[in-house]
Amino acid sequence: QVQVVESGGGLVHAGGSLRLSCVASGNTPNIYYTAWYRQPPGKARELVASIYKVGGRTNYADSVKGRFTISRDDAKNTVYLQMDRLEPEDTAVYYCNAKNLAGANSWGQGTQVTVSS
Repeated sequence: QVQVVESGGGLVHAGGSLRLSCVASGNTPNIYYTAWYRQPPGKARELVASIYKVGGRTNYADSVKGRFTISRDDAKNTVYLQMDRLEPEDTAVYYCNAKNLAGANSWGQGTQVTVSS
């Protein structure tokens, strides 16, 4: 079992920055993949960024490339999403997703990000 908890959301003006954190607990040594998703109001959940533990390979949605950076601190069991040059279109609930080798596929409760124009 793996549990993840997101934090760091809030209200920011367009052009501003936020850093989201995803802290994992439980069977964390076997986590091999962590991703950030978001769900804008009235829309489907979409993948924003992901990172693999082995090799650190990252992937980003086209809409956030060059503005968002995903990173991890294995000592703290934490994955971050640094979000710069935020736009009103980035307004959404942001969710962390973690997968481990035992087959767990864990989601957090989400953290709200609101970008005002």
